[in-house]
Amino acid sequence: MADIAIDIGGETFHAFFEDKDAPQTCARFRQLLPYQDRIIHVRWSGEACWIPMGDRDLSIGYENATSYPAPGQIIVHPGQITGVSETEILVAYGPCCFASKAGQLAGNHFLTIREGLDRLATVCRSVLWDGNKPIVFRAGS
Repeated sequence: MADIAIDIGGETFHAFFEDKDAPQTCARFRQLLPYQDRIIHVRWSGEACWIPMGDRDLSIGYENATSYPAPGQIIVHPGQITGVSETEILVAYGPCCFASKAGQLAGNHFLTIREGLDRLATVCRSVLWDGNKPIVFRAGS
């Protein structure tokens, strides 16, 4: 059973927490559930969508950080500790190098979608061509 159900514009995906490698990030995100926002396509990072969270302080540092999330990997950039970019969540659906207008970034890989990656790519490409979509993260599946 998946840890999280993610609904992106009416399409549901099941994801698993990366508790072993990112325990603080996973614990903090669990506190935010259910979490809903709008997801938009990235500008600099490649094949990914993101959720800008502005100056929201998640009170986490780097753990299990990567600049190159694989398709289905979800990362969070703890912006308040770097001062380089805002706090944000990124959902990779294809080749990706996480970046901002200030340059390459790293984010904590804390969730993974393991199945339905073809559907994820279709939904995320729709975000690119058709515009933002609602996204909701809920516990359980």
